[in-house]
Amino acid sequence: MALKSMLRGAIAGAALMAALPAAAADEITVAYFLEWPMPFQYAKAKGLYDEALGKKVNWVSFDTGTAMSAAMASGDVQIAVSQGVPPFVVATSAGQDLQIVDVAVSYSDNDNCVVAERHEIDKNSAKELEGKKVGVPMGTAAHYGFLKQMDHFGVDVNKLEVVDMAPPDGAAAFAQGSLDMVCGWGGALRRMVEHGNVLLTGAEKEELGILVFDVTSAPADFIAEASETLAKFLKVTADANEMWNSGEHKAEMLPVIAKDAGMSEADAEATLATFVFPGVGEQLSEKWLGGGSQEFMKGVAKVFLDAGSIPKARDTYDGAVNTAPLSAANSM
Repeated sequence: MALKSMLRGAIAGAALMAALPAAAADEITVAYFLEWPMPFQYAKAKGLYDEALGKKVNWVSFDTGTAMSAAMASGDVQIAVSQGVPPFVVATSAGQDLQIVDVAVSYSDNDNCVVAERHEIDKNSAKELEGKKVGVPMGTAAHYGFLKQMDHFGVDVNKLEVVDMAPPDGAAAFAQGSLDMVCGWGGALRRMVEHGNVLLTGAEKEELGILVFDVTSAPADFIAEASETLAKFLKVTADANEMWNSGEHKAEMLPVIAKDAGMSEADAEATLATFVFPGVGEQLSEKWLGGGSQEFMKGVAKVFLDAGSIPKARDTYDGAVNTAPLSAANSM
């Protein structure tokens, strides 16, 4: 099984699609995920972005971060909220000029692979996965975590039948018994674990260096042309995160976030409990955008390159991070 071919479409799209002119001056389009509840959705639902930016913000939901990259390459989307680092790395390694502008969320316990309960396979018997069929959303954080976990357990990925599946589709196929293992996040992951078990917990993955976090990203030309608009956007996001992190507005925010995410309040609350939203100061620190994220991306690229999932990697990912808009937001 050649993993390289699985990402051919995403890489080709990122490398060959030239970005079109930015959105009209009076509106922008932003990508996000359903069943992925975050504080920004409170501000989204209340119209706070439109108010702060002085323009209409169109919101479009996606299933994967690779689809977000393609939409930004085509010019259909100007900002992607909560794009996974691996799909960002895939796109930028292929030559797409995207930049990270903030750390959206950290969630080691909300992105994982699940083994069908009928196999009774756990971390002590993971080698038994060889020969099995696995649903993996290629080029995503779940794909990166899958590769790292298989390497840790000594499972030969070439002895697996890997099928490229978005998490919602993977969860459905898994429930029907069509897959032996499936990988995903959010609401799809919650449905997956109803029919199986994870091999490693979030804490165990972190011990292996498998960090899981999403970013807000945008095309470099949009950032250069609309830096003030982007700074205002990030300010609204930061304020919503701070409001949630205070713990004083949960009763007000949760129903709004859950409805916008297409979830019940109970499911949204359970998901949010696994999320961490770093403050702006922490995001700008060495741990995150001050150097840590750049080094992490280099490691992600190496894993994909070694697995044959991407044809090349960048020498450095320093240019793939732009802290100027977030620093400007911090001064507002």
